[in-house]
Amino acid sequence: MPTIVFASPKGGAGKSTSAVVLATELALRGAQVVVIDADPNRPVSHWAKRPGKPETLAVLSEVTEATIIDEIEAAAARVPFVIVDLEGTASMTVAYAISRADLVIVPTQGSQLDAAEAAKAIRLIRQQEKAFGRRIPYAVLFTRTSAAIRPRTLQHIREEMAQNNVPAFETQMHEREAFRAIFSFGGALPGLNAGQVSGLDAAVKNARAFAAEVVGLLKATAARPKAEVVA
Repeated sequence: MPTIVFASPKGGAGKSTSAVVLATELALRGAQVVVIDADPNRPVSHWAKRPGKPETLAVLSEVTEATIIDEIEAAAARVPFVIVDLEGTASMTVAYAISRADLVIVPTQGSQLDAAEAAKAIRLIRQQEKAFGRRIPYAVLFTRTSAAIRPRTLQHIREEMAQNNVPAFETQMHEREAFRAIFSFGGALPGLNAGQVSGLDAAVKNARAFAAEVVGLLKATAARPKAEVVA
């Protein structure tokens, strides 16, 4: 079953937020989901202790460098979707998780400095491809962007990535109060109070578009012939 890994060497890139948004969207569709919280700060685990977590979603936090591969493989054997939220540094735990991924999502904000950090994650993915002799699909996800403004810097970064054959999601995770609110109030976006959280409907649409694109990428990847990496 698909394992989706969120990886970026930069803290604050939006890994945990994007992971929870995706996990809850999949669970609300009726899928069984396991989120492996491998971030030492345990943001997903703290969210899961609040009320409103979907019943079909489980969070595992007791993972280490020595156990993460076993935890991923065990979860993938029993549920349709495994999502791994990693720490914001390069480590063996990160490398091991990437080696088991069916899709690596690299969250990044729309600046040149953040794009350089995303490039580090992509290099690590390619190193793991060579080490394990398998293709590891990945895509960059732009986070904390504006729904109303399209800065030239972001457009330039997207064009550079396209020129270098770096895949990127069409959907962006916009800067929205609702995405922050789920960590304060718990649960999933549809369970938030629209009277307390602004722009909730737009956030729900954003989340659904992101989840749909992830599922589409997984289906497209699964349909391609598997090819070994040539060193």
